[in-house]
Amino acid sequence: MSDVSKIYQERFGNTGLDRRDRVWKVLCSSFFNKRISPDETVLDLACGYGEFINNISAARKYGVDLNPDAPKHLNGDVTFTRSVATDLSFLPDESVDVVFTSNFLEHLRDKSECDQVFAAVRRILKSGGRFIVLGPNIHYAYREYWDYYDHYLPLSHLSLAEGLTISGFEIKEVIPRFLPYTMNNKTPTNDALIKIYLRLPIAWRFMGKQFLVTAIKK
Repeated sequence: MSDVSKIYQERFGNTGLDRRDRVWKVLCSSFFNKRISPDETVLDLACGYGEFINNISAARKYGVDLNPDAPKHLNGDVTFTRSVATDLSFLPDESVDVVFTSNFLEHLRDKSECDQVFAAVRRILKSGGRFIVLGPNIHYAYREYWDYYDHYLPLSHLSLAEGLTISGFEIKEVIPRFLPYTMNNKTPTNDALIKIYLRLPIAWRFMGKQFLVTAIKK
């Protein structure tokens, strides 16, 4: 668990926590807040330093992560639990409207563990609840994907959608190419540029290397 803290500090420190938070403010205000109602209950699975859950509009917010440093970065309206993603027993059955996760599934050891995560998410989601997954698409990031020591499970938009379907979800939307692969470079992250990028899906086809998949609990 201390390794998780060390990895986060080094990797996110290189990116710049303020920069990441600023980018996610725009992503939430210009994109994700349009897909999540402010009266819903949202869980951020592997919430990291809270870039998403701190900035999304929701009535009730939950975060779960193994990193012991996570709570000190979360806003006061976020209820945090330190746990593995396969154990969401701190939440009752069918109690959450949306489960969101970003850049997490690739850190799972294998498909069996991924199936356990899907089952845990499905249990806590309400009927019709959404599981929104953002992550690196091995189909387009097959080289740089392996540049991170803790990447184990390669997934494409197709394999993820198939796995979710097998686990009892219904696929609502698949965006094969959404965001660029990483912020850990010199790519401009000006607020105006991000807003323009989000309004131009044609740009996603050239710069996007992360999928965005939304699945519904049937």
